Amino acid sequence: MIDWRAIDTVLLDMDGTLLDLHFDSHFWLEHLPRRYVELHRLDEATQEEVRSRILRERGTLNWYSLAYWSRELDVDIVALKREIQHLIGLRGDALDFLQWLRQAHPRVVLATNADRESLELKLPLTGLEAYLDAIVSSADLGVPKEAQEFWFALQEVEPFDPDRTLFIDDNPSVLESAREYGIRHLLGIKQPDSTRPEKELEEFIALERFAAILPSNLPPTVEGESGHG
Repeated sequence: MIDWRAIDTVLLDMDGTLLDLHFDSHFWLEHLPRRYVELHRLDEATQEEVRSRILRERGTLNWYSLAYWSRELDVDIVALKREIQHLIGLRGDALDFLQWLRQAHPRVVLATNADRESLELKLPLTGLEAYLDAIVSSADLGVPKEAQEFWFALQEVEPFDPDRTLFIDDNPSVLESAREYGIRHLLGIKQPDSTRPEKELEEFIALERFAAILPSNLPPTVEGESGHG
């Protein structure tokens, strides 16, 4: 599926790609609306209003900004996230994939819409940072990955050759934006949230497991080191 000799840079999404999206889905659509109602002593029906308010910002920087939602909803979003941080975890064989990239591949960059507060929460809990050469947040660039401006800005801070770059993301809107920019190798994720059904991406190949794109002739040292990080 991937000719690794043709790849110099791997750009990776975080939530729903390397990490199970279950934490975020549960937090934004269940935990936060429920805790908002409790903290502000509101009627249970208000939960649906909170969900609608959150979903209206989908695809914008506000959607991904913990500071924005803390301000808008008058709650401590980070503290509320910590209440269920045990749900934060890697997807399937993501660690095996990262270990292989670390051994066999040049540049691995986390290109995420998660803001710095989200990263400060999730990176220590997952150990992702040990496998990354760089981390770029859309909050740093002032524009989300869904917009073309993100890719031009990314190119400025983390130069890459679009023809020799692999980008993996679970969001079809983001993949479409990357394709428009000219990134040649694009892959989606079939089941970003382990608790929800698989989804078909009409215009992109979607991975069930990262193993599907690894070379078939992996050395035994890589296959036998999945427990190390």
